[in-house]
Amino acid sequence: MDDGNYMASERARLENQVILDELERKKKARKLAVPTDENRVKARLREIGEPITLFGERAADRRERLIYVLSQINAARGDDGMQVDQESESSSESEEEEEFYTPGSVDLLEARRKIAEFSLPRAQKRVAQQRLDSKMEMGRIIDIRKKVFDEVKKFSNLGSQIGDDRPISQVRFSPDTKILATGSWAGTVKLWNVPACTPIRTMRGHSDRVGGVAWHPGATLTQSEDTVNLVSGGGEGSVNLWSLKSESPLATLTGHADRVCRVAFHPSGNYVASASFDTTWRLWDVNSSKELLLQEGHSKEVYAIDFQIDGSLVASGGLDSIGRVWDLRTGKTAMVLDGHIGAIFSMAFSPIGYQLATGAGDDTIRIWDLRSLKSLYTIPAHVSNVSDVRFFYANDLHFKLKEEKMDEDGGTELERDPLERDVSWTREEWKYRSGLFFASAGYDGFVKLWSADDWQMVKKLTTDAGKVMSVDISSDGKMLASGTYNRNFQLFAPEDM
Repeated sequence: MDDGNYMASERARLENQVILDELERKKKARKLAVPTDENRVKARLREIGEPITLFGERAADRRERLIYVLSQINAARGDDGMQVDQESESSSESEEEEEFYTPGSVDLLEARRKIAEFSLPRAQKRVAQQRLDSKMEMGRIIDIRKKVFDEVKKFSNLGSQIGDDRPISQVRFSPDTKILATGSWAGTVKLWNVPACTPIRTMRGHSDRVGGVAWHPGATLTQSEDTVNLVSGGGEGSVNLWSLKSESPLATLTGHADRVCRVAFHPSGNYVASASFDTTWRLWDVNSSKELLLQEGHSKEVYAIDFQIDGSLVASGGLDSIGRVWDLRTGKTAMVLDGHIGAIFSMAFSPIGYQLATGAGDDTIRIWDLRSLKSLYTIPAHVSNVSDVRFFYANDLHFKLKEEKMDEDGGTELERDPLERDVSWTREEWKYRSGLFFASAGYDGFVKLWSADDWQMVKKLTTDAGKVMSVDISSDGKMLASGTYNRNFQLFAPEDM
């Protein structure tokens, strides 16, 4: 009996050791520095006696195979295997210098200067306001927070509308909250009056599915209707710039070699970023329609892109489960977001400027802090893919519109007081409200609203079944929209609206 127990325990120990060795190999494999350039990957495979390509193998799969083979060689060689790592690191270092520090164009240099001139004063103003907010009495902060979440808890389904012939991939409110833009897999972008949900215009310019839409920061306000007000990205690889007058694009930006997913406008309105399945994201000049920057750095398809509120940073996330925050003024990586175990489908900067939310295929939302360069919190948000995340951005727009209307009606200064004109919200409270909550959409068929201070769910909203592809919150905080896989979009509003 003793011999049997000894043999069984020894066998279990060996089996556990094999599992531990495999986990250790995978851990070391993640740290291996291997080339990202396809030709270098093939050359490295040839050096170690492996086929340079397999039938149906993509570039990203080929690189993963190289990592696996090198990790197996290292495991077999033991200490001697470090030589392989060093060879790989040296080739990667030389490649990194070539890939990330190649000479840029004069246009890119000028754009970096303009972005710095734009973003630095905004950052200074934001930090000054946050210092003032930090001195606010705790009792008043509690009152504002209670007032905010009392409104959020009142959201309910206002109605549903068939948006197109194929799934609605993204929904976005215009800055003045009067128009909702929807992009669909049918290749069209549609504009809708809200909350009436009556169609305004159908824009045709893509030959494949529309992956993302984004509004110019000054659309329908400082912009005239025949200038660029909207941008969209399509499956054929093009980025289209739209006005509000024509059904055809004002300009088509070409350069991507594969499907374009999400797109985003820089806060200045002068630049557009696009994320693509060609493993790159690109920066475009809106006025000249030129490509300013082709940025590599992801080993697989890039899906999500978003600008920070100051305009100095941009975040990209891809199907490699890795996110990166880039400094637009220098071109360097400011932070690597490594923690998700599924593809990153959505990224959203908080209005406070130093926090970033990412939604992924591992059903979670991660909150990242750019100051400490780490993940603050992981929210088990949905029971399927988290497809979209959006913070509430409050601004003075609705106050300004009310004031302009009062001017036209001959209103007095007292009547233009935000306290009198907007129920119980003062301008100071409204600014503080920005970023206190955010929304998420999931393939489990739900839209959820979350507190942005303790990361707890405040409200769960049901759609008309099916995967929820996108979500957005209007800038006045009075409406929420979602787009679903079954071709519909829904509007949500407080019950007493």
